[in-house]
Amino acid sequence: MTTPFSCLAHPAPATLRAGRIACGLLAATLAGAAAAEASPASADAPAAPRWKISGFGTVGAVHASTRSADFSSTVLHATGAGASERWSPDVDSRLGAQLDLALGRWSAVLQVLSEQDLEGSYRPHVEWANIKYQATPDLALRAGRIALPVFLAADYRKVGYTLPWVRPPVEVYGALPISSSDGVDATWRWGAGATRHATQAFFGRTDTRLYDDRRLKARKIAGLSHSIEHGALSARVSALSARLTAGIGTEVFTPLRAFGAPGAALAERFAIDDKRVSMLSAGFSYDPGQWFVSAEAGRTHTRSLLGSTTMMYAGAGYRIASFTPYLGHARVRAHGATRDPGLPLAALPPQLQPTAAALNAGLSVYLSTIPVQSSFSAGLRWDLASSAALKLQYDRARPTDGSRGTLINQQPGFRSGQAVHVASVALDFVF
Repeated sequence: MTTPFSCLAHPAPATLRAGRIACGLLAATLAGAAAAEASPASADAPAAPRWKISGFGTVGAVHASTRSADFSSTVLHATGAGASERWSPDVDSRLGAQLDLALGRWSAVLQVLSEQDLEGSYRPHVEWANIKYQATPDLALRAGRIALPVFLAADYRKVGYTLPWVRPPVEVYGALPISSSDGVDATWRWGAGATRHATQAFFGRTDTRLYDDRRLKARKIAGLSHSIEHGALSARVSALSARLTAGIGTEVFTPLRAFGAPGAALAERFAIDDKRVSMLSAGFSYDPGQWFVSAEAGRTHTRSLLGSTTMMYAGAGYRIASFTPYLGHARVRAHGATRDPGLPLAALPPQLQPTAAALNAGLSVYLSTIPVQSSFSAGLRWDLASSAALKLQYDRARPTDGSRGTLINQQPGFRSGQAVHVASVALDFVF
């Protein structure tokens, strides 16, 4: 099906970005509405299909004190606040539309999202698209594009209105920038007294375009997640494993292999080429109404440029009428190599040493992307309407140990160890 709307696929000035997002959302919404009209229920059907269209979005602006890198909410953005722009709308701004269909035991959901990608475009993409069958009151089966149930906010991490802070802590949620996969899952819900449990098993794959011809592919994504709800307490424990391939660093690893066994060993060690990646995470939230506290921790492991890391955050807030002041602390640290001497220059012929030195420098740049960082946050949320919230937030982020932390677009003058001061304002809404 086609629509009479089209959106620009190349970066545009900041003043045009909101229009581009709205264009994509309108096209997705009209497509969903047309599909609903094209499938009317018959008069003698046992139950009429129920359609629902909803949406969410964030309009934000972020300022960062650094000019030698960009602060970003994800490594999958092209730009952020700092080196690219003093005030950036790209860090948190997004718009989404969702179409839900319910028909007896069957239901389906389509969610389309528009946010900046690695090419600076706001092309809408399908975030969710799945069909669910409620086999029994306790067992549900799904197939399609499904949210990866790895963190507490897995199902709503893109919906800023549902979060107390401006964005999920980047030190933790940045460990899994991909939020969905194509596959199947099964969820069994059961209870023990006043405690409700949900055990979810999932299997799938993903193939995400990064930029140019570079892609991020994950196959054999398999995992298990268990959630608990007991009164004001919510908790989740998750485990995930996958085989990961990414076209990142090929300009370094391909020529490294030409240097014989030492270069081939470096390429084998760090290239993201069918490497196994695993992740464990656990978190809880306690929210009795007047106040809340939450914390999450996780561990990732892979033998590649992605490294192995441990991450955590803790946050709390107190509600005073329509205002909620909050505080948070997060950190991520690396296990294993975040630097490597590379090729032994002294053992090489003089004519090859300049090329080898350049490859060693390129390898060091990639290894510096393994995040080592701590941050402190303070903010204020104002629920100005039943479906809108205005947030102000200050973050002090400090990358260390030669790492650029969670920053992107590292410039030649960047120095690890210097604190970056970040100011954010965001208007979140749902409809």
